[in-house]
Amino acid sequence: MKADIRVAWILARATGPRERWRTSLTALGALSATGFALAAITVAAIPGQVSIPYAHGLLDRPGERAGIALSLVLLLIPVLAFLGQCARIGAVHRDRRTAGMRLAGATARQVRRIAGAESALVCLAGSVTGFGVFTVLLAVTGHTPRPLAWAAFGAVVILVPLLAAAVSVLALRRVISSPLGHFRRTAPGRGRGRVLGFLLAALLIATAALLVLLPRGGGAALVPLLVLVLVLLTGAGALWTVGASAALIGRKLTHRAKHPAVLIAAARLAHDPWAAARTHAALLLVTVVGVAFTGVRGVLLAELTGRQYPPGNLAFYTTGIDLAGAAVLIALAISLCGLAVGAAESVATRRSGLAAQAAAGVPHRVLAMATLLETALPLAPALLLAGAGGAVVYLAYAAVVGNGFVPLLPLLVPFAVHVACLLAAATSLPLLRRVSNPAELRFT
Repeated sequence: MKADIRVAWILARATGPRERWRTSLTALGALSATGFALAAITVAAIPGQVSIPYAHGLLDRPGERAGIALSLVLLLIPVLAFLGQCARIGAVHRDRRTAGMRLAGATARQVRRIAGAESALVCLAGSVTGFGVFTVLLAVTGHTPRPLAWAAFGAVVILVPLLAAAVSVLALRRVISSPLGHFRRTAPGRGRGRVLGFLLAALLIATAALLVLLPRGGGAALVPLLVLVLVLLTGAGALWTVGASAALIGRKLTHRAKHPAVLIAAARLAHDPWAAARTHAALLLVTVVGVAFTGVRGVLLAELTGRQYPPGNLAFYTTGIDLAGAAVLIALAISLCGLAVGAAESVATRRSGLAAQAAAGVPHRVLAMATLLETALPLAPALLLAGAGGAVVYLAYAAVVGNGFVPLLPLLVPFAVHVACLLAAATSLPLLRRVSNPAELRFT
């Protein structure tokens, strides 16, 4: 193990120009995770009833502070997914070095362990930087946490790199490196996917029906639990939809496609239909939450402003809503960054095939369109399902409030997310132009 860490330290220091952006993104992800965790601990460590001159009194009471701390912790989910994407693309760029390790006698498990240790070292630099920035912010605001909070801060600085290493190893569990520098991904097992899809659909429909009918029958106390279950089931169902639709679209369009870009994208989807699911997991969950939040926000604001006697401190409610919306937007931005990194990883993985296609005469415009279609085709039905799950949540909330106002703006959220996903995938097109150069065939 010591030898693996020593090799990982050498690799982390000997970063070439082509990999500096990857290590920078990994360190940025660790810095974000550390910042969110430290902020959650700081908010949760404030004792009792206090008066804080920020956020219009939203931080004064323990109940509201607990909700803010929970929101900050939930932001760690897209950050960890982003770190997993960085680990995958890192494995591709280090193929020649890991091939040398295999020729020197290292096993595939050791290669993955060294990659995880290298990610942990890079994340340690990011977490230490995040801790330093957060300490400066505490000094500027004049807030002094208790000693127990400082101990928790130190634990976070250590746990974030360890958690990032675990995520990296998990992300690379299906990557197998050969001594000749070739990387392949083993396909996940099949056979139970259709049964899982039917089971998720049945649970989703049952939960949605209970959520709509329970408020009328007096079981409103179960509504928060049902909302959480519905969001998780919708995210899981949307994730399954990405893989299932990618496999179906790939099979159908491979035999029926007339445009070359559609044919190339369909062949890629049929070859590895669950690659998109790995990339879009956090994004789909954020879409469910985003649709639900947008609808609940519209209903709540209509209820507050439509009362005969509106609340005296309306800024208290609007500040809380705005902070929740900011958290959703931050999670969406991090998820889109993960999608962009995943698209770049997909292009870099297929650089030899892309160079061969370009050498055979395939125009760059066709390859770029195929890259975008590979993201757009399987993501569209999954985003529709995610939007439907979020719509059920805010429609149920509108039924509980009973003010008769049902906003339609949330229904546009899945389409806006789909456009944002295409823009994020388009960031890999400059890399596509570079790796599809026929001169790359000399190095494969």
